[in-house]
Amino acid sequence: MPGLNKRVFLSLGGNLGDPEQSMAAALVALDAHASVQVVNVSSLYRTRPWGRLDQPDFLNAAAELSTVLQPLPFLKLCLETERKLKRVRQERWGPRLIDIDILMFDDCIIQEAGLEIPHPRMLERAFVLAPLAELAPDLDTGGKPVSQRLAKMDISGVERLDSGRNWWRN
Repeated sequence: MPGLNKRVFLSLGGNLGDPEQSMAAALVALDAHASVQVVNVSSLYRTRPWGRLDQPDFLNAAAELSTVLQPLPFLKLCLETERKLKRVRQERWGPRLIDIDILMFDDCIIQEAGLEIPHPRMLERAFVLAPLAELAPDLDTGGKPVSQRLAKMDISGVERLDSGRNWWRN
């Protein structure tokens, strides 16, 4: 797609309904947008809940996209995609059908109400860093490659599934 010049990394997840199908539908919808292209997608990961533990395990993945959109319009597109997939925001860290988080948007640093880039808690979460490290192990995350940060984390409870990277296109 000509003119695409911003590199974006997303974290996707869910633990209600069919999370694999919901994440696939989200990626297909984003890829279908004229200003967005899905470049690469990680394998699926089964992960224990984080924050609130009395809920089902999650499926998580990371995706690399290219876009000509600016960060706020891109965020609105992600939120609209969640809404179309019946995401209801009721409880922080609670169960959900789909969750799309912007981890990094090119080299932008943004701290606004409703949008912080890089994602403020991504470096604390193995369920985010494991799929991200699969996609871009050398990606600079605040002075260190993501693979180096992941190597220092407890990754128990994060299981890479044998899904391959094209699971979202099935």
